[in-house]
Amino acid sequence: MSRKFLYRRLGSAVIVILVFLTLAAPRSAAQGGRPELKRPEDIPQEKPPEKKKKKGKDPRAIGVLQLNGGKGTLVPIAILIDGRFYDASAYKADPVPMALESGTVYEAEKAGDSQGLFTINGAVHSKSPGSPNPWVGTGSFLPNGTEAAKSTRKAEDVPVGLDNSDSDAPPRLSRRDGTRPAASNPSSASAPPATPGASDKQGATEPSAPATPQPATGSSAGKASGQDPQKPSAPATPEPAGQASSSPGPTASAQAAPAQKTTGQESENYYRPTLRRGKPTQGAPQEDETAAKGSKPESKADAAATSAEPVQLVPAISDAGGAGPQSYKFFWKTGEEEERRNQMVALAGDEVRAYANALIKNHIPAKPPATKAATAHKGAAKQVQPVFENVQFRAFDVWLNNQPVMILSAEAHFPAAPGATAAPDSYSVALVARTDIYGNLRKLYSGVTDKFHLDVTPRLELIDAVDADGDGRAELLFHETTDAGSGYVIYRATADKLWKMFDSLKAE
Repeated sequence: MSRKFLYRRLGSAVIVILVFLTLAAPRSAAQGGRPELKRPEDIPQEKPPEKKKKKGKDPRAIGVLQLNGGKGTLVPIAILIDGRFYDASAYKADPVPMALESGTVYEAEKAGDSQGLFTINGAVHSKSPGSPNPWVGTGSFLPNGTEAAKSTRKAEDVPVGLDNSDSDAPPRLSRRDGTRPAASNPSSASAPPATPGASDKQGATEPSAPATPQPATGSSAGKASGQDPQKPSAPATPEPAGQASSSPGPTASAQAAPAQKTTGQESENYYRPTLRRGKPTQGAPQEDETAAKGSKPESKADAAATSAEPVQLVPAISDAGGAGPQSYKFFWKTGEEEERRNQMVALAGDEVRAYANALIKNHIPAKPPATKAATAHKGAAKQVQPVFENVQFRAFDVWLNNQPVMILSAEAHFPAAPGATAAPDSYSVALVARTDIYGNLRKLYSGVTDKFHLDVTPRLELIDAVDADGDGRAELLFHETTDAGSGYVIYRATADKLWKMFDSLKAE
């Protein structure tokens, strides 16, 4: 069959087939995975799945608890949000910082060990521009091993001495022991002693022995004499000691009973007003000088001595879902701590001498330099050792690998030269070191400064080791003093140096 015959007989059918194939080709290509044959806007593209954002760490607030005589205040330092530190005294301060919201609980820690809980009740703001702590939290501190008071004084509690056993009856005053002392009985106070007539009846054979005066109630006197009670007569002369047994038995017992009862209540109710006849049989009880002094308000000297007690600084952490307390104490072997302390003091002495020599080189002397012979003689002399005061040496197992990080802070000065009138210069030293694999000291940080160069090197005072970021390892918390003010700084100890994590004087 020739091509001419095909198109002449089946021309229309071939044209229809070609048109159908032309229209169906793009659709089949799209189904076959060839998107380049179709316009992009005609193909609905699927959105790529969104990457899940990493959930940030829960807020973790770090502060310093100032304890003085059982009372405490909290100074906010830093707050960790999504792995970044912010100034806790300014973070979301609208109007109170987030770290000082009422009801926030902080856990006080010493070297990682929990000491107790501090609950924020309020915040105090200082408007003074030079205040080192613009915000301070107030609250209550509950040490470990103690329980909070379960009950408090209610308004309906009955005061001492007010008997209100019957709730419907009006309140009335009553005595604490519920008994009435004999001295306060009005009838006994107004009753006269026995009349002379009664004594004459009892002792007619002994006219020279008068009756002993004895207290008697009006009813008893009336029954004995058969008459109304008379006014008391002049007091009779006391009976001789030899004739004491001649007085009747009931009279002696009646006289001794009130005395015993009054003696038991004399010290308790001495200042309560009572009716008495004649002079008291006993003197007023002597006051205890110690108790009297303790009841008086404290004098200004005592208050100053109480306030002069050193304030204890304890790190505190507030984190609902972070790592718990972990001890970072390092336990020394016998004699090892003293050896390491001496090594740290020797290293600190080298740092102080190097700092003093640098100051001398930068200082232009008023006199011309000494000759070479004098210089050689000076170099041959023994180096002067600085004198250290207020030395504080501590060590922590910050990496939990039984390798200590040692911190030494002290005040140093050189001995005064003979005949010198001016006081020697004082230097502040802060030294941090660790041990290497050979047991030698490796310096991580050395800061020597004086009061004239705080802008170059701040003065650092160690507070404690604290897990600031909640990773289980400890960081070092220092209190720093510069020419711009005072604040707090957090350092992380690495293998070669201290890495600064947060500085409150430069925080956002």
